[in-house]
Amino acid sequence: MTAPSRLLDNLVHFGRALRAAGLPVGPGQVLRAVEAVEAVGLGDRRDFYWTLHAVFVTRRDQRELFDQAFHLFWRNPQILERMLDLLLPTVRAELQPQGPDLSRRVADAFGRPDAGESPRDAAEEVTIDATLTFSAEERLQTLDFEKMTAAEVAAAKQAIARMRLSLPEVRTRRSEPARAGRRADLRATLRRSLRTGGALVEIARRRPRTRHPPLVVLCDISGSMGQYSRMLLHFLHAVTNDRDRVHCFLFGTRLSNITRHLRTRDVDLALEKVGRTVQDWSGGTRIGQCLHEFNRVWSRRVLGQGALVLLITDGLDRDAAEGLSAEMERLHRSCRRLIWLNPLLRWEGFAPKASGVRAMLPHVDDFRPVHNLRSLSQLAAVLAPAGPRRAPGMERWLGDTARTEAA
Repeated sequence: MTAPSRLLDNLVHFGRALRAAGLPVGPGQVLRAVEAVEAVGLGDRRDFYWTLHAVFVTRRDQRELFDQAFHLFWRNPQILERMLDLLLPTVRAELQPQGPDLSRRVADAFGRPDAGESPRDAAEEVTIDATLTFSAEERLQTLDFEKMTAAEVAAAKQAIARMRLSLPEVRTRRSEPARAGRRADLRATLRRSLRTGGALVEIARRRPRTRHPPLVVLCDISGSMGQYSRMLLHFLHAVTNDRDRVHCFLFGTRLSNITRHLRTRDVDLALEKVGRTVQDWSGGTRIGQCLHEFNRVWSRRVLGQGALVLLITDGLDRDAAEGLSAEMERLHRSCRRLIWLNPLLRWEGFAPKASGVRAMLPHVDDFRPVHNLRSLSQLAAVLAPAGPRRAPGMERWLGDTARTEAA
């Protein structure tokens, strides 16, 4: 690259902007971008776009972020002429108040302070109170999703993105080679003996293969779930991208399979796709009807090999629990374990008085709250042990349900 050119500086700044927007861009990719631009030339804007696209974009879900960043950064109409003259001034991206909707991460990346700010100045402006930070994190863990401010919601979403679920592995019908397996592998043993001419016969062995069971999540998005369902969507995105065989469904007045959308790595793009697909946000809840559709259409496809089911709802049914008990019984018999997560359990005086709650409780193996970060973190501890199917605490809820029915 010619020395006085500012193209090199702008490519470096463009790489920093992409990294700030969330793309995994390092110094090596910036150097490759410079080499690629030198090889391709600057004769056409589309060639310039696709040259940088080939270097910086490595996954499909990064395309939209790159496209927005490119057109925002290189939006000078005279840019090619200036590049050819090697006189291009430093390009500054200014966000327009009226324009197409940008990804929030791209807007944040271009809205950051000037990269030329000295580290000393930045350090002088930052004051860290370790005690206060620790207390704030502790408070955030126990704060109800419904009472969080916008800043606390943003911090909670970052904490949820780091969450992982530890599921116990289960034995499958398939086997795999093992040094100390109990089953002899006759075919592998014969191949080994042929290598030595039959003089030595070392018996090859196999053992049963283990694998994480499928995880199926059914989440209520009715109006009574409100803030909880929006936060839980971030949790579902983190779980879906952490492991395979995770299937996610939303239900209100109808059932929607959102698994394919949540597999998008970028959480903003994933939730945008979910928002465009699901039409019954914040409406009523027809739990029995939605479970009937799941049992009829999806049960055999996703509940094989000992699947675990997380049912997230407050149990308030618009149809007065019509047919709900039968659908819950069928769902319970189709999976290895059914866990009900209910945000109403945050109240100490909660009692199973609603008809929907009374119809569902006899068919679940565990009944737990889901209203803050701590309750989500405790899910890992609940799913990890391979103990009895029904949790010990369920006797209390079943007793309360029986007393309510008798009254």
